[in-house]
Order: sequence, then structure tokens, then C-alpha cells
Amino acid sequence: MLSKRSLVGVRMNFHTLAVLFFMLIGIQAFAADPAVDSSDEAVAAGKAVFNANCKTCHKLDQKLIGPALRGATDRAPVDLVKSFIKNSQAVIASGDSYYTDLFKEYNNTVMISHEFLSDADLNNLLAYIEFGDKVDPAAVAAVGGDGAVASAGGGIPNEYLTVILGVLVVVLLLILVVLGLIISVLTKYLTKQDLDEDDKEFVNQKTNLGKVFKSDMFVVIVTALVIALVAKTALDGLYSVGIQQGYAPTQPIAYSHALHAGTLEIECQYCHTGVEIGKSANIPSANICMNCHTHVQNIQGKEGVSPEIQKIYDAVDNNQPIEWVRVHNLPDLAYFNHSQHVMVGEIECQTCHGPIQEMEVVGQHSALTMGWCIDCHRQTEITTEGNAYYDKLVQVHSDSKDALKVKDIGGLECAKCHY
Repeated sequence: MLSKRSLVGVRMNFHTLAVLFFMLIGIQAFAADPAVDSSDEAVAAGKAVFNANCKTCHKLDQKLIGPALRGATDRAPVDLVKSFIKNSQAVIASGDSYYTDLFKEYNNTVMISHEFLSDADLNNLLAYIEFGDKVDPAAVAAVGGDGAVASAGGGIPNEYLTVILGVLVVVLLLILVVLGLIISVLTKYLTKQDLDEDDKEFVNQKTNLGKVFKSDMFVVIVTALVIALVAKTALDGLYSVGIQQGYAPTQPIAYSHALHAGTLEIECQYCHTGVEIGKSANIPSANICMNCHTHVQNIQGKEGVSPEIQKIYDAVDNNQPIEWVRVHNLPDLAYFNHSQHVMVGEIECQTCHGPIQEMEVVGQHSALTMGWCIDCHRQTEITTEGNAYYDKLVQVHSDSKDALKVKDIGGLECAKCHY
């Protein structure tokens, strides 16, 4: 028998879930911006715009001359991002704090204006930036504070949280629809019954939000959401233990890789001599510095000895090593050999260390976690042509139609890195 008590419970639960539904809708709005089109057509059109106007200075998931672009609409409103693309200096002149700080971070490098891009072009460009050419975050080094992707080992990817919230929204919506139908049926049924005035008043009563917020169901669901949020935060923290990505300590001498490796194009191997012959890349001694700085004593056009170069002279005169601060430091349980990767594998320094030729202060560019290394081994194809080291391995894998990758030659064996 349907009763007034049944209608009370159903109506209370309906209003409770309705409030939670709109709360989750609000949360979801922050997780994914509906203003950015994710269709294949928009992404393809945006890629053409990107290649024609942005490719020279930007990548999606790594720094180049400018910052990594993925996640731009998470870091600033869509309309503001469009305005910045069209005329960056106008946005900076307006005093926007985020873009002003970004401008300073990249040494006040001015981005050319793109006033000729239509709104449709900008929408397509943002579609490609956010959804185009996605790769495994574990295989891409995230980029400092303005990185675009969740870095390897940096916690649970935000995409997973978005999916979970989306599923919860759909489930709540279905429950709301079912409860709405039940309330409608109960109300119609009870109105046809011979009810006294008190019962009629109850059936036709309005929603009391105070009771909704105090209901046991509302408290239980909100508590569950809070616990889930705390659990995710704790997991993010646990996943980031021991990861030093972005670590860029101040060195005893302000050595600029951007000047030496970038402007002057000095090869990394000139200073890091051990990289081709040993396990470690080694820190260059003051004697290597003196090969050049015996003659180069200051920046061109300035007189006297530079204070930073004077520190090299002092170290040599006092027979004291320069106490450089180590940036990259793998745990003792992991074995990594530079010569194997640089000489045999012919891996570029930038693959692991990032755009070192652009760094004023060197920082750890990649996560250097176990997952990051394994993903690299799974995806990296081996260059066997002209490399006698791989001749026998090529013969063994001659029947395979797939490209020979590191994983195919024991790159995933535990004893390769842990022994």
C-alpha cells in the first residue's frame, strides 16, 4: 500500500540528490571546459593552424622557445587565451597577473600578434592544443609550473578524476529521473484518495531545503565525496615521494647553459667528458673551464674580470674544487649507464634532460621514475643501421615485421637496471 510516509522518503531523497547533482555539475565545469571543441574535425583543423603559426616556438607537452601549450585553457579563461594569442602585448599591458608572470619567466620574449586569425581558427587551434596528438604522460617530461600534462609519477592524472565525476553525474541523473517518476506516480495516486485536510496539505507541500541539507542521505554522500577528495590528495602525495622533477638549485657559479650550449653551441661532451665512456656524465673540473676562461674574462664589451669568472680563478688558485650542487640523482638501487645510451643508443641529451640549451638555471626536466624509463624502453625504436653493436640482434629479430624496440632486446628485464 502506497502511503504518505513513502512519499516523504522519496521526495526527501529526490531533493537531496538534486542538490548533489547540481554540485557535481559545478565541479565538472572546472574539470572540462565545454567551450573547447574536442571533435576530430576541429582538432584536425587546429593542427593546420598550429603548424602554420605556432610550431616554430611551441610544442604541446614540452617547452621549446615558449611554454608547453597543453592545458592553456585550464590555466586561464578561454576568451583570455584567445586574446593573448591575437595580441599578447595588449593582454600583458592590461595587467593580467598570469600572463605578466609568464612573460617575465621567458625573459620578456615578445610573441608576434595573430590578429589575422578568425574566432573559428582560434577555436580549432585550442581544440588541437587540448586534445590533439596526445601521448602517454609517463613518456613525456612535464614542464615546471606551466606544464601541460600530468607528469610521470606526479599523481593520479586529472583525466581520471574527470571521468569519475562524469560517471557520478550520469548515475545521479538517472536516479533523479527514476525518483521523479516515483514521486509523480505517488502524488497522482494519493490525490485520488479520500484524504483529510492534513494529508492534502502534506501532499501539496513545498520543498524544505533545510531538511534536505540535514537529511542523513545528504550528509552521507557529502562525507563520501570529501573522503574521496582527501584520498586522491593523499595518493597524489604518495605518488610524488622521491620525485624531484623541476628541482633547480642555485649553483655556486651562475653558469648559463643557454649561453654556452645555446648561443655558443658548445657540445655537452666537451664539458661532461665521461658521458661517452662511462656510467656517469661527470661534473666538469675548473681546468676545463680554464681552457676558455684563461682568455675570456668577461662578457664581450665589458672590462675587468666577471665576478662569476673570478670564482673559477679563485678555485684554481686555492686548489679547491667548485662545489656544484647535484641536480639529477637516481636512487642507489637503479643502474643507469650514460655511455650505453649516448654512444650505443645514440640518444640525444635533450631526450632526458630537456632543452638544456635554453636553460639559464638547469633543473630536472624529466620525472626519471621507473615508469618513465619503462615507457621510454617500450616506445623507443632502435637505430640499427650502421651500428655493428646490433647486427646479431637484427638477425635474431629478422622474422618480425615490427620495428625493433628497446623492449625487444631485454629493455624490460629487471636485472638490466636492478642487480
